[in-house]
Amino acid sequence: MTKQFTQSELNKVLWDAADSSRSSVDAGIYKDYALTMLFFKYLSDKSKAEHAKLKERYGDDEARIDAKMKSSRFYLPPNSSFDEVYTRKEDDNIGEVINMALRAIEGHNKAKLGGVFSVDFNSESILGKLQSRNKMLRHLLNDFYKIDLSDIGEDIIGNSYMYMIEKFGADAGKKAGEFFTVSAVAELVARLARPKPGDRIADPAVGSGGLLLLAGEEVRKQGSNNFALYGQEATGSTYQLCRMNMFLHGMDSAHIEWGDTLNNPLLVENDSLMHFDVTVANPPFSLKKWGAENAENDPYKRFWRGVPPKDKGDYAFVTHMIETLKPKTGRMAVIVPHGVL
Repeated sequence: MTKQFTQSELNKVLWDAADSSRSSVDAGIYKDYALTMLFFKYLSDKSKAEHAKLKERYGDDEARIDAKMKSSRFYLPPNSSFDEVYTRKEDDNIGEVINMALRAIEGHNKAKLGGVFSVDFNSESILGKLQSRNKMLRHLLNDFYKIDLSDIGEDIIGNSYMYMIEKFGADAGKKAGEFFTVSAVAELVARLARPKPGDRIADPAVGSGGLLLLAGEEVRKQGSNNFALYGQEATGSTYQLCRMNMFLHGMDSAHIEWGDTLNNPLLVENDSLMHFDVTVANPPFSLKKWGAENAENDPYKRFWRGVPPKDKGDYAFVTHMIETLKPKTGRMAVIVPHGVL
């Protein structure tokens, strides 16, 4: 029988599994591997549970079961599940085995998962030489193998994912601001923006997505699931963490883009910037070389109030966010360093 975890129990068991395997890999980098492994286990356990339900219903009719599996939320092709990878954990090329499984899952779920598994589990430059790399990966597989996520609700698993991001952030020090906002601060920003049912909500510096999800949660507290989430993130690995975060919270329809918001805004429609009811953000503080040299010729005319200093991009983010608000009714809440005005 599957163990039913409380939120705090799952937080602890997942953090222990993720953290105990870490060797000399920097927390800011290692998080990408541990959180990808968590997402892989989540997909595998949910798929295994779905297969068991179908088998109960259709018996030995494997063709019908397979057809149903292929039309489910995510489809894991043969030999690509966590359990199947686990049986090969003693292989010398276990890093490559993990990579192949993840690529197979991406290949069969391109519309949703294309590119989401961006980390290389066989990277010598990041994870070290073969012996130490394999040792770390085997520990990671062993620790996650013990955790069954099949019956855990999206709210609980999603909250645990964000808990782990914050824990990794505490270890990563100053670099942490690149991928997450401290939860208490993010909750305050989300509440200040007052999202309501029917709102389009955006974060132009979305990081791993925690603040954007909390803004959506403010609408859910009002008894409604009628809202849409949009985000853009410049750092590729963080963008993929954000996509996983959305899936783990059941927000499959969230529209997340990868790119530099100030130089190449991608949340556009009909050649104009999208307009939102709510924008929230914790942009990088005092971003240097943010693109001031191109600001006067900005095709979206975002900087008509004046071009911010070339080595301090704070006001550029503020200006961008104002320009993406719905006229008169749009609301924004943003974290900036003192001195921005």
